[in-house]
Amino acid sequence: MRTPVTLRFLGMLTRTGWIALALFAAITLVLLPVLHVYVPHDNPLHVSNYVITLGGKIMCYAVVAVAMDLIWGYAGILSLGHGVFFALGGYAFGMYLMRQIGTDGSYHSTLPDFMVFLDWKTLPWYWTGSDSFLWAMFLVLAVPALLAALFGFFAFRSRIRGVYFSIITQALTYAAMLFFFRNETGFGGNNGFTDFRRILGYDITSPEMRSTLFALSSLMLMLTLLLGRWLMTSKFGRVLTAIRDAESRVMFMGYNPLHYKLFIWTLSAMLCAVAGALYVPQVGIINPSEMSTANSIEIAIWAAVGGRGTLIGPVIGAALVNLSKSYFTVAFPDYWLFFLGALFVMVTLWLPEGVVGLWKRIRNRGRA
Repeated sequence: MRTPVTLRFLGMLTRTGWIALALFAAITLVLLPVLHVYVPHDNPLHVSNYVITLGGKIMCYAVVAVAMDLIWGYAGILSLGHGVFFALGGYAFGMYLMRQIGTDGSYHSTLPDFMVFLDWKTLPWYWTGSDSFLWAMFLVLAVPALLAALFGFFAFRSRIRGVYFSIITQALTYAAMLFFFRNETGFGGNNGFTDFRRILGYDITSPEMRSTLFALSSLMLMLTLLLGRWLMTSKFGRVLTAIRDAESRVMFMGYNPLHYKLFIWTLSAMLCAVAGALYVPQVGIINPSEMSTANSIEIAIWAAVGGRGTLIGPVIGAALVNLSKSYFTVAFPDYWLFFLGALFVMVTLWLPEGVVGLWKRIRNRGRA
C-alpha cells in the first residue's frame, strides 16, 4: 500500500527537524528582516546592511553546497566545475539588472556602460528580451540546465567517472571563464556586470529590497533542503545511492544509471543557477572570477567539511568556511588559502564524515 503524499511529506523530517526548520524560518523570514527595516540604526537591536548581505550571501552558498551534496554525497559524482552553473545564473539575472539601469549610467545611454565604452552601437542578439524579469528567470534556469544536460548526457553515456569526470568538469569551468573574460563576448569582460540600480522598479539598495532578497535566499535554502530530502527518501534516492555504491550491479538489475545521474546532475546545476541569481543583486557584482577553478573546488570543500550525504552538513560547512573566510581574509589575508587547504586536509584525514559525522560519533558515545 502506497503512503499518502501528505504523510510522506511530514515524515521526511523528524519532529526535531521540523521544529528547527520552523525556528530558522521565523528568524530569517520575520525577525531579522523586521529588525533591519523597522528598527532605527542607532538602536542596539538594529541589524546592519553588512549582516543582512553576509547572511544572504552565505545562504546562497549553502544552496550550492546542498546541490553539490546531491551529486557527490548521494550519487558519487564529484564535480569540480559547479562554479560555472552558479555564475551562469548570476550572469543571466545580471543582464536584466544591467538593463534596469536604463539611462542612469555614466554615459546616459540605453546600452550598458561597458558596451558604450567598447563602442558597441546595438545590443547583441542574445540580449534580446533581457529587460524582462520573466525572461531573465527563464534564462537563469534554462541556460545552465541545457549546458548541464548536454555535458552530462555525453559524459555519463560514455561512463566517465571518478577523477576523470572531475578533471573534465574543471576544464569546462576554466574554458567558460576564459570565454567570459573576452570583451567581444558582450558580458563585460574582466569587470563583468556591476553598478546595479533596481529590481522591478525598486531600489536595489533599499532596506526593503535587501530584506526581500535575504528572505528569498532563506526560502530557497529551505526549499532546496526539503526537495533534497524528498528525493533521497524516495525510490529514486535509493536507486541513486545504489548507483553510487555499485553501479554495475544496478545495471545488471535492469536500471539505466544514465537517466538517474543525468536528472540529479541537471537539477543540481539549476539549483546552483538560482543561487547565483539571488547572490548577484546582494553582492552587487558578477564577473568571470566566479567561474575560477578555485571557487568550484571550494564548493566541494563546503560539502566535505559539513559532511557528505547528509544535506544539512553542507549547509553547516558552507557557513563555517565562509564565516571563517570573512574573518581570516581581514585578519590574515596572506594566509587564508593556507588555512583553507589545511582545513580540507584535516577533514580528509580525521573527519571523513565531516562535522555532522563528528557530532553523531560524540552523541553515540554519550549514549553508550
